[in-house]
Amino acid sequence: MPSTVYFMDLRASLKETNFQKFQKLLKALDVKKIVQRKKKRPLIAIKIHFGEKGNTSYIRPNFVRLVVDALWESGANPFLTDSNTLYLGTRLEAVSHLITAIENGFAYAVTRAPIIIADGLTGKNEVEVEINKEQFDRVYLAQALYEAEGMVVMSHFKCHEMTGFGGALKNMGMGGASRKGKLAQHSNISPVITEKKCTGCGDCVAVCASEAIHINPETEKAVIDPKKCVGCAECIATCPYGNIQIQWNEAIPVFLKKMMEYAYAVMLNKKDRSLFINFITQVSPACDCYGFNDFPIVGDIGIMASADPVAIDQACADMVIQSPGLPGSELKDLTPGSDKFKDLYPQIDWPIQLEYAERLGLGTREYELVKI
Repeated sequence: MPSTVYFMDLRASLKETNFQKFQKLLKALDVKKIVQRKKKRPLIAIKIHFGEKGNTSYIRPNFVRLVVDALWESGANPFLTDSNTLYLGTRLEAVSHLITAIENGFAYAVTRAPIIIADGLTGKNEVEVEINKEQFDRVYLAQALYEAEGMVVMSHFKCHEMTGFGGALKNMGMGGASRKGKLAQHSNISPVITEKKCTGCGDCVAVCASEAIHINPETEKAVIDPKKCVGCAECIATCPYGNIQIQWNEAIPVFLKKMMEYAYAVMLNKKDRSLFINFITQVSPACDCYGFNDFPIVGDIGIMASADPVAIDQACADMVIQSPGLPGSELKDLTPGSDKFKDLYPQIDWPIQLEYAERLGLGTREYELVKI
């Protein structure tokens, strides 16, 4: 049976603004159904990516405020949350993470909700959860997200250099893991350097948070120590010459399955108390973890909402694929219907994540699109 995915385009007028249309979207989604009232206001997490400092394609805080208001009116006690990163950046630990979130506009005065970094000061606040699946018997989730009594996952849908695209499932699977959980997901990803092409520029050394890369003084080439490497893949995106690569055929399918098992674990204790909102705007060719965002590959499409994370990600992927590519973007094939994710990252078999999520019971790839 197909799942319902609500959709609003971004056409607006003086009679009906996009904020008013978004409120209609939330009403159709029925936010109050995840708020199970007892004697107190239940704690509801709004799982979001605050954006790296310098990046501007993350979700606008004004829309987050409307979700917060809807949750408050439904009797909830909402908070904004995300977990710390593996790679060097402005969200590596909670203090810098909070500063980045506030500077990017997610202050309480704007959103009316406090920010809680889900895995604590340095990513060690976690809960061990038994799942007994293909890749993991146990996983390690960020504590605050796990302990929330419900969640609204707000995701900026964009391309991603390791998953093809990032949407609701990735937001939960990677964003819901503690540092230990992120390491476990990346454990099979060990990049290799093409030594002949390496210039010894040192850019990869500078971004390696685990100090796993050094310049060999004899060859003046970069070398990766696999024992120290945590598989965060930041060096791959940083190398200006494209000389660092993953063994794609072996690593990526396993990585995608690991991430879906973490998404499964995040939903395990709140499957009937989770909602998903995806923004198909500023669809950048890489994730929001960089301190910049490149020219979008397609025009702004709209906003989707659903109780099914698989259906909403499938619907977003279909809409991006069906859209014409933007001239001047990184895309080679601009025709409507071309696989934009394969165009950018031909090594990544991105449907694996949706197929495996469906097998895990997270949702269905079949959907009915209802326009608001």
